[in-house]
Amino acid sequence: MKSSDYYTQRNIKNLEVIDRLLQDDLPPFCLDYFMAIDSQTSTLTRLNYAHDLKIFFDYICKKRLNGKQVKQLTLLDLESITNNDIEYFLVYLSHYEYNGSYHACNERAKARKLSSVRAIFKYFFNKGQISVDNSAKVSTPKLHEKPIIRLDGDEVYNIIDTAESGDGLTPHQRAYHEKNKVRDTAILTLFLGTGIRISELVGLNNSDLNFKDNSFIVTRKGGSKSILFFDDDVAAALKRYLDYKDECELANSGEDALFLSSQKSRITVRAVENLVHKYAKIVSPLKKISPHKLRSTYGTALYKATGDIYIVADVLGHKDVNTTRKHYAAISEDARRGVVGKVKLHREDGDDGGDDGE
Repeated sequence: MKSSDYYTQRNIKNLEVIDRLLQDDLPPFCLDYFMAIDSQTSTLTRLNYAHDLKIFFDYICKKRLNGKQVKQLTLLDLESITNNDIEYFLVYLSHYEYNGSYHACNERAKARKLSSVRAIFKYFFNKGQISVDNSAKVSTPKLHEKPIIRLDGDEVYNIIDTAESGDGLTPHQRAYHEKNKVRDTAILTLFLGTGIRISELVGLNNSDLNFKDNSFIVTRKGGSKSILFFDDDVAAALKRYLDYKDECELANSGEDALFLSSQKSRITVRAVENLVHKYAKIVSPLKKISPHKLRSTYGTALYKATGDIYIVADVLGHKDVNTTRKHYAAISEDARRGVVGKVKLHREDGDDGGDDGE
């Protein structure tokens, strides 16, 4: 399967879910909205919007419209929703029941759901199909900056060493380690050496690699493609894994995916998350390390090495440099620490304290 085919299949599945939500769980007027934003958003973004709106309309029907069915909602109902209704909805999200199970949203999840609600109100208001957009009166929940969690220098070395050696694994984990250690080492090395997203890694095919110039093709969010480069350490880890696949005849399984599961099929996002957590828990038990935290580790290291936020944004595939700055510019703490002592409060020997001319 080509890398593009993998992403196409994933998008088709997302579209099927959206269609099912529109048919079964969302008001009829939502169809016009999703058709309008189709060319401006990715299928994953629309899927997230659909899930958020499903929860919002379920709340409105239960708490505001006396049990009216979601599928019966009209634009008049949308117009009747007040800013207080939306504010109460945000409070409700702190601990709510949906489809028989309980959930809780943090401030970031609340902000995203509010964004989804605002978008549909704004669309129909701008179209003149509702006379007021009360969602615009609702303030975004205040977001508190989360500490940036990443691996330190020694932890980077240790997690790769652990994947190679298996030290610290349980007897049960060791039973699978010998078979998977070359693959796992290659995955960790690729994350830490290039900063790619987990979806990009899972979507890689053998044919995406080019060892002539140590480059590979990744499919970014939205389906665009980029060429990234890797160093000799990453190249060595990838070559060892490709040789291992040849030795075990995995390369002849009919699957073009670069990273394979034990069932000889494309490795899943969940499997990659699990293997990262497994090794990270050994080398850094107090940090909750995920594939995205490995991406943060690379981004921070690259920013420290180059001091260029724009090249970091380009390599990581951020469309907005502010996204990069938010995640990686926190290392300015190092710069602040470095200026300690630069401003002198007492004369040094040989300093006559004269006017400096200003």
